[in-house]
Amino acid sequence: MAWSSEQQQAWLDQIIEDILDPDRPIVDPHHHMWRESGLPTYLLEDLWGDTGAGHNIIKTVFMECGAEYRNDGPEHLRVVGETEFVADAAIASRDSGKAVISGIVAHTDLMADSGVIDEVLAAHVEASDGLFRGIRHGGAHDPYKALRWGDATDIPDLYLQPAFQDGVRQLGIRGYTYDTWHYHFQNQDYLSLAQAAPDTVMVLDHFGSPVGIGPYEGRMPEVFLTWKEDIAAIAHCENVVVKIGGLAMPVNGFDWHRRDTPASSDELVEAQRAYYLHTIDCFGPDRCMFESNFPVDKMSVSYAVYWNAMKKISAEFSESDKDLLFRGTASRVSVSYTHLTLPTKRIV
Repeated sequence: MAWSSEQQQAWLDQIIEDILDPDRPIVDPHHHMWRESGLPTYLLEDLWGDTGAGHNIIKTVFMECGAEYRNDGPEHLRVVGETEFVADAAIASRDSGKAVISGIVAHTDLMADSGVIDEVLAAHVEASDGLFRGIRHGGAHDPYKALRWGDATDIPDLYLQPAFQDGVRQLGIRGYTYDTWHYHFQNQDYLSLAQAAPDTVMVLDHFGSPVGIGPYEGRMPEVFLTWKEDIAAIAHCENVVVKIGGLAMPVNGFDWHRRDTPASSDELVEAQRAYYLHTIDCFGPDRCMFESNFPVDKMSVSYAVYWNAMKKISAEFSESDKDLLFRGTASRVSVSYTHLTLPTKRIV
């Protein structure tokens, strides 16, 4: 039976930690909001309950999740209902003294005709109260139908479709970013997409989601090695930046959501530090940004504990690099989006 918000919070509250480095400003570039889903309701007050848990979260960016689409009107414009829904919350967050929703990444079908894409982009801009930053059209597709986590598309090779690549290029021409999530075994297709759209700033969510369930259960060391090589290759694409987080989902296979108690920051660091350090080594802090992926990762860890873990992982970094990881990269790419100054630091 699905938990209520109160039941989930009671479970999370079993792990209470002192807040590390509490004054450090943080921009969280990836969270969702919804009234109905398979998880507890997550609205502005719920977001504030997390962002106000002790860390200094100054701004957030909403990531599309299929919430609050319009019930009528042209089919291709129904997605704009989500932007209208979030824009209302963003307006309410201003001058609140709490975290401010400062960007919206919405959805449209990038396989559509260019005229249709333009119409939807214009509608998102109009509905967003100045907050529209880009599009996420996820590529996640499970050919085995064994992960039981959910696909973002029915098209197994979406990233390789010429029409889709054209759609991603169109975003760059119009000055918008392209976000996506997919499974680790799709990273090579993503690399091809990044090479096909070099003038579009592409944001890779959740490390390219290394999978630890279904046919990949018990194969985490093997998956890590494959994932590690793919991330190094993707880092050569200077148009790609990475959101580093989202590894506490059930699909990642750590299984904290099945326990009587949630994960602590030390457990998260021990299990996942290598993913973070490798990605930062490959891309550089100026192309990486910590993300909460809440409330999805809330299935395994509390917001306060998650950010404590990020501060432990980055403890030996310079102050300037810490600021990039916690605030600077997200501010540049997901809040203000000045793509012409995107750094070109990469692995060699």
